[in-house]
Amino acid sequence: MSAFVRLEPHVIDELVTICNTMLAELHKVGEATERLSATHGFGDLESARQLAAGYSRKAAGTPESARERIEQFIDTLTQLRDAFAAGGEDFLDTQFDWARALDTADRDV
Repeated sequence: MSAFVRLEPHVIDELVTICNTMLAELHKVGEATERLSATHGFGDLESARQLAAGYSRKAAGTPESARERIEQFIDTLTQLRDAFAAGGEDFLDTQFDWARALDTADRDV
């Protein structure tokens, strides 16, 4: 893309700070998703085991699971932060990629 965006230094700092704050929260949520796959206490019936397995799949292990979704958001936000940190020079090149990634992740939830 031939267009160029130049962000003011104080705007870059503010955007990077916002992204870092969001990333810190997403990392906390990511740590919490580690515990989601611990599906015990449903009982010993076959239907209970199937229910526990279903919840475990929703927690981790598939592209649509909670853990993978959080990782997708972290990856996308990291790319966005890095584009801002570059002073906007990479922003136009990446804006459609990260917007598409967020839209795809959000649509499947």
